[in-house]
Amino acid sequence: MALALGACGKEPDSPTASNEATLTGPDAKPGLVASDGKLVLPVIARRPAAVYFTVRNDGAEPVTLAAVSILGAGKAEMHETKGGSMGKVDSLPVDPGASVVFAPGGLHVMVFDLPAALKAGGKAELTMTFSDGDKLSMPLAVEAMGGDMGDMEGMHH
Repeated sequence: MALALGACGKEPDSPTASNEATLTGPDAKPGLVASDGKLVLPVIARRPAAVYFTVRNDGAEPVTLAAVSILGAGKAEMHETKGGSMGKVDSLPVDPGASVVFAPGGLHVMVFDLPAALKAGGKAELTMTFSDGDKLSMPLAVEAMGGDMGDMEGMHH
């Protein structure tokens, strides 16, 4: 109930007052902000997990997201769902003033070979690497599958 009540309140005055994880990294260009990060565990063990988040470019220069990684995982890849099928995405431009949203049914990150210790209710760490070598890391809430998965519900990879 507290969550529903909190959502009805006024906008938070600062990012620290928000329930969203927003972080700018020490190696990132000024103006890059990541938020709303979550890793959704697969229903079947040893299957890939999915990661959703938003990255916003408040800077003056365009950037290109070139790679993603999850601390402790074997590999992570950016994918996009279009017309019912999934395909790997090699890089994503993020123009000044723009946001790129990774969400069920669209852009998402597939995570393979998860660490065995990763459980619902825990935390994971996502690191984004940009084409110029800058990096931005953010915490991810780890959740069990079952919430709003959009077009991803029931999909196999």
